[in-house]
Amino acid sequence: MQRARQWRWINSPGLMISLLAWAGSVLLVASALVHFHLWSTGYRHIPNIGPLFLLQAIAGIVLAVAVAVSRHVLVMLAGALFAVGTMAGLIISVEVGLFGFQDTFSAPYTTTSLIVEAAATVVLAAASFGAVARSRRSEPIRNG
Repeated sequence: MQRARQWRWINSPGLMISLLAWAGSVLLVASALVHFHLWSTGYRHIPNIGPLFLLQAIAGIVLAVAVAVSRHVLVMLAGALFAVGTMAGLIISVEVGLFGFQDTFSAPYTTTSLIVEAAATVVLAAASFGAVARSRRSEPIRNG
């Protein structure tokens, strides 16, 4: 029984990593809310783009909950990659167009979206790398 408790403590993410994961979750929710707001105020009428905005909002909320609850390195890394993908979609849509739609950096919430998603990327990547570093420090030294 003692060994099981010790193992659980070693695998716990730690306070700093938990705080980063929760902050990343909040940022993912913020990004999702921006996309849901834009979808509900007009983007839903844009073919292909409208459903993608709604999908981003739903996936962002689901991923935020998964990050907050699990605080697992792969889930946090998935959150960071999701934020990068969302930023990439916006930049592609502005620079070359996406599915026949060309956006602009002067569109509502563009700057907010980029800032929130960049912050989510940094915070969740830091949490992921911190979790990996923590688990490596906790691994027992093996002889032979």
